Amino acid sequence: MDDDKPITEQAMETITNAVEATKDAAVTAVKKVRKAAKKVAKKVAPKKASKKKAKKAAKKGSKKAAKKATKKSSKKAAKKTVKKTVKKAAKKAAKKAAKKKKARKAKR
Repeated sequence: MDDDKPITEQAMETITNAVEATKDAAVTAVKKVRKAAKKVAKKVAPKKASKKKAKKAAKKGSKKAAKKATKKSSKKAAKKTVKKTVKKAAKKAAKKAAKKKKARKAKR
């Protein structure tokens, strides 16, 4: 370390150097990981003939999933509406009963 430079400046230089070094290390690591991932993808990926089949299967799977999701959502919606109607009916019945009570009291 230089004695001529102030301590803050020296510290900043050190930090900057460390940051640059870690950045470079991270970049190289990412590159290596990408390369390895590509290799694995090549080994795992289906061959040309079965690529079409894989595509079709994926399409079919997505269709099934969509169908399932719509079915589920419609079921949920139906349940919700049933719950709401039951609640409303209960409220109406309670109101009616209260009105009847008031009417009886008024008659007395």
